[in-house]
Amino acid sequence: MVGHRGIEGLMGISTSISEHVAEIVVDVPPVNALTVAQWFELADALRAAGANDDVRAVVLAADGKGFNAGVDIKEMQSTEGFTALVGANRGCFAAFAAVYECAVPVIAAVHGFCLGGGIGLVGNADVIIASDDATFGLPEVKQGALGAATHLARLVPQHRMRHMVYTAERATAQELASYGSVLRIVPRDELRAAAREVALQIASVDPVVMRAAKESLNGIDPVDVRRSYRFEQGFTFELNLTGASDKARDAFVDRRDQWNRDG
Repeated sequence: MVGHRGIEGLMGISTSISEHVAEIVVDVPPVNALTVAQWFELADALRAAGANDDVRAVVLAADGKGFNAGVDIKEMQSTEGFTALVGANRGCFAAFAAVYECAVPVIAAVHGFCLGGGIGLVGNADVIIASDDATFGLPEVKQGALGAATHLARLVPQHRMRHMVYTAERATAQELASYGSVLRIVPRDELRAAAREVALQIASVDPVVMRAAKESLNGIDPVDVRRSYRFEQGFTFELNLTGASDKARDAFVDRRDQWNRDG
């Protein structure tokens, strides 16, 4: 195991490599909402895997209740000024780009909820395997933010994407499979094995050819996902300057704290 959380198995971001497949696992309770530092750590893990000549495919997965719940809102609300906001934006940008620019194909293994930043990761992945309980959504408008519509548009058709952004409604894995975005849907306990099966299939191809294939497919993409996402982030900065974002995030934190007390 490569040490991002270490052999002790402490929670965080870990990387293991076997049979030319790197498995990067996020385990940040309670909901895999990442801090600024963790977004950059995830980006580093993805880039390191792609730079390793022994790696021919990457599986990006998570432990816990769901795949990813986006940024750590509490960190943002407890930090003075815009430092955490800028950090979260840059960290998400780095992690999303690291998936997209990884020199080898990235297979996302998605279970439970995939929200906010999770959409950025999965939308930039090469292949998606989902458990039968997986759901996908962008709750940003309810948190006074925008972003990752760029990546959602890679998962669902244009008008469905707009509806999901405006309403924060989630789509099921079954819906995404109907669009061809999700390759396979499996029971949760079979998810990691199914993703690894696809990764091993990719890893069996000449690695020189596969790395060229990944670079060539990125080169013919009709949308520059990095520039498009950066454009979206500009509106999040504007919303923060108006005060709308703080108001929405405070309400979100209050609702979550109340739920935790009642639960």
